[in-house]
Amino acid sequence: MKIGYSCWGFLGPGVVDTPDGSHSYRRPLLDTMQNSGHRVTLLQHNRDRLEAGLDLSDTYRFDTGLPTLDVVIFEWRWPMPGRNTTPCGSPGHQCDLHRQTELIEHYTLAGVPTIVWDLDRQLRADPLRRLPNVRVCEPATRPTPGATTILCPVPDERLDAADAYALAQIGRLTSLVYVGNQYNRYEHFDRYFADAAAHVGHRVAGTWTRTRQWPHVNFTGRCAFTDVDPIHRGALATVMLLPDRYRSAGHITQRLSEAVLAGCVPLMPVDVVDGHRFVPDELVVVDGKDVIEKVEYLQRIAGSITHAGLIYECLRYLDHMRLSRQAAALQQVMTDLMSTPE
Repeated sequence: MKIGYSCWGFLGPGVVDTPDGSHSYRRPLLDTMQNSGHRVTLLQHNRDRLEAGLDLSDTYRFDTGLPTLDVVIFEWRWPMPGRNTTPCGSPGHQCDLHRQTELIEHYTLAGVPTIVWDLDRQLRADPLRRLPNVRVCEPATRPTPGATTILCPVPDERLDAADAYALAQIGRLTSLVYVGNQYNRYEHFDRYFADAAAHVGHRVAGTWTRTRQWPHVNFTGRCAFTDVDPIHRGALATVMLLPDRYRSAGHITQRLSEAVLAGCVPLMPVDVVDGHRFVPDELVVVDGKDVIEKVEYLQRIAGSITHAGLIYECLRYLDHMRLSRQAAALQQVMTDLMSTPE
């Protein structure tokens, strides 16, 4: 099939000053689709070349026109005042939303099969949901009625190559870490991370603007995508901090796999719906005190067979998120769309 893929992010290392939650799995997913025989065309601006100076045109097709397509897939974009709602060409303008609107008008509203992958739960009650040629996918165990679960994919090669014993032997100078931006994680952070940070060595890497009430927390600012893995490899544990719209739907982000593949043990807040499906029961935490106790336990077992066994169990829990499974689910959605009568 000729697949158009609309995303506002990078395939290579990218640049530091931009959020991009799909960065860790976007390229592996595109590679899988292309290796399956599909012709994939990226429909947004080539940010790798324009912003990061990386030319990937020998591997991927980019087209800012309106090529003939069988299916269109959107990593869903939404209005961000001051960024993509401003006039084209104005300072700081990003054209992802304008381009997405153009693509929807040309393809989706004309009946071309369309998949909306709502990775940030921003689609809400959009009229697009009611169109017969549209299917919505979400990385949640309890997606919006009518939507299909497509979890954040974990590359098979990385999962199969992960060595729990070797990961347990890595010297980890930081006890607790969180990598990611603040975006509506205020409540979770205050309950599960802030108190623990007063008792254990820690680091928070990402853009956090509301920090005044936590003067004891070590906020180190936004980091490059290439720094995410080293940060996790240097830490014993992390906490899966989620905004309410995520945790109430079992919407698990890529931070889980990024941490586990680096041997950083993920602690799952008890209020995350279906959180027990992603980590062993012993890693579910009820509050900051519980986080401290879990981290102190990890400090005691660090480097041991017990530690390696715990990492091994975390890797096993990633199995249902592996890329081959998610790609197959996405393929089924495309097949169903193509066979739906107009």
